[in-house]
Amino acid sequence: MSQQPNKQRHLITVTNPRSPVSEAFRALRTNIDFSSVDEQIQIIMVTSSGPEEGKSTVTANLAAAYAQADKKVLLIDGDLRKPTAHKTFTLSNRYGLSSLLSQQANLSDVIQESGVNNLYLMTSGPIPPNPAEMMASNRMSAVLQELRQLYDVILIDTPPLLAVTDAQIVASKSDGVIMVVSYGKVKRDIAAKAKANLDRVGAKMLGVVLNNVKRKASEGYYYYYYGN
Repeated sequence: MSQQPNKQRHLITVTNPRSPVSEAFRALRTNIDFSSVDEQIQIIMVTSSGPEEGKSTVTANLAAAYAQADKKVLLIDGDLRKPTAHKTFTLSNRYGLSSLLSQQANLSDVIQESGVNNLYLMTSGPIPPNPAEMMASNRMSAVLQELRQLYDVILIDTPPLLAVTDAQIVASKSDGVIMVVSYGKVKRDIAAKAKANLDRVGAKMLGVVLNNVKRKASEGYYYYYYGN
């Protein structure tokens, strides 16, 4: 795949790969890889308890970090309510996941090159009237099984856990879940309630990313991972 100009927003792992934030994403990638000895972690869902916690930015940067490790990576925008991936990568959202699930497009129609080597994108597609039902469908399960044969790592960005049921549904179809928590914004009981929702569907919790933790003024924001 030919390299394209880096026009992506918020992709610090691409624009500044030697920064402390980029190093934190590489550490997150490594921790995920070693989080399960006996089971392969291939499909990873990323979510948050509420809106505006940075889950989509974390998903995109983690996807880029995996791609930089010579993995063939697919990022799926599974937020069929407020999608953002097409904006992050400045790509068309005319066809995407919703088009595929509603059988209005084929798999080859909805996968785009992201502009980052080894990283591919499936945008959300047009916003459907029934996102939760689409995610729960047998068609979604079949699509994920097919994608397992094509990609080394599949990352799925989903809506917040406490807003709608979509994330719980996708969690049950994934190998593991990362929850993004905005430091100082989300109260402990809210985060605990979100994790309880994942526990109810038997999701494998890989860990939590604390977002917007200020280290030093010169370093800005970074992301920190810890296992459960």
